[in-house]
Amino acid sequence: MDNKLTNGDLQLLNNAEKFWEFIRQLRNHPDVKEGFIQQGEISRDEHWEYMNKHSSCFYVCLYKNKLAGYVGCIEDDIRVATHPDFQGHGVAHYMITELMKRHPAAIAKVKIQNAASVKLFESCGFKKIYYLLERPDVA
Repeated sequence: MDNKLTNGDLQLLNNAEKFWEFIRQLRNHPDVKEGFIQQGEISRDEHWEYMNKHSSCFYVCLYKNKLAGYVGCIEDDIRVATHPDFQGHGVAHYMITELMKRHPAAIAKVKIQNAASVKLFESCGFKKIYYLLERPDVA
């Protein structure tokens, strides 16, 4: 695969029930899960309940008809994940850029140690403005 994929090969689709299991599996993938604030494994039942409420807030990205990632925006908070096979090729940048056309007020909450996500969001025009401090023994 080329280092950067062309936008012509990428497509952002509205979420549908046929994509729910892909989203759940990607969110639970060990290489992806570590980037999220919430680290717990998401069960099928939990995910279906969540998707029944928020499915319309998510989009999936296809690269040449292959599922490459998802992006969502709930209450102006962005969720994004790229399948490990497509990481580092511009898929997340494409998804966030497209999402921002639909949700221009959206924000990103990124773990401090997630340097790749910080770099991604900064490349999409985001700036660090706030720090959210929590006690890890309470969270």
